Amino acid sequence: MRRMVLRGSVLALLLAATTAAAQHGPQIVRGTIDKIDGATVSLKQAAGPNLAVKLQDKAKVFGVKRAALSDVKAGEWIGVGAMPQPDGSQKAIEVTIFSAAQRGVGEGFKPWNRPGSTMTNGTSGTPVESVNGRVVTVTYKGGEQKIAIGPDAKIRMYVVGSRADLKPGLHVAVYNPQKLPDGTLQAARINFGIGGMVP
Repeated sequence: MRRMVLRGSVLALLLAATTAAAQHGPQIVRGTIDKIDGATVSLKQAAGPNLAVKLQDKAKVFGVKRAALSDVKAGEWIGVGAMPQPDGSQKAIEVTIFSAAQRGVGEGFKPWNRPGSTMTNGTSGTPVESVNGRVVTVTYKGGEQKIAIGPDAKIRMYVVGSRADLKPGLHVAVYNPQKLPDGTLQAARINFGIGGMVP
């Protein structure tokens, strides 16, 4: 009986940890490229020491640029960080328009990284004008969300890039890096800002 209770407690802790990790999203390391040596990118952090990040052979590179409300079109794969409204709709805080190569990423409706906020990843429908800006219905497997995108929402767009685009001085974000035995980090994905943007 005691073993069953213990196993149940351990399982509950593991489930709680998994849920917490899922709600907090991916681990992201941000900084400015200091120098590049082959596959290793040296990052200067806003606070803390420089970090050496080794890109995997098939690491994905994406550029991130500012976009406008007019860029949110029907059929685009988007991710929307939003706050629930009293009428059951969502009000966008941040909208990400993904590249065609990223279609399907993060699909679904889940908690976001701000208290009470949500993240919806799916296909955008035809925008409808409203008093609050534009309302877009985002559909995903198992559901849909109506999201108002006002003029205060931050909108950005991903474009497929390559290692040749990575230059000293660019702001970058490294997703889910793994620490190697020598202390360097290894990454399968890196985003860089276009036009001075911080990804």
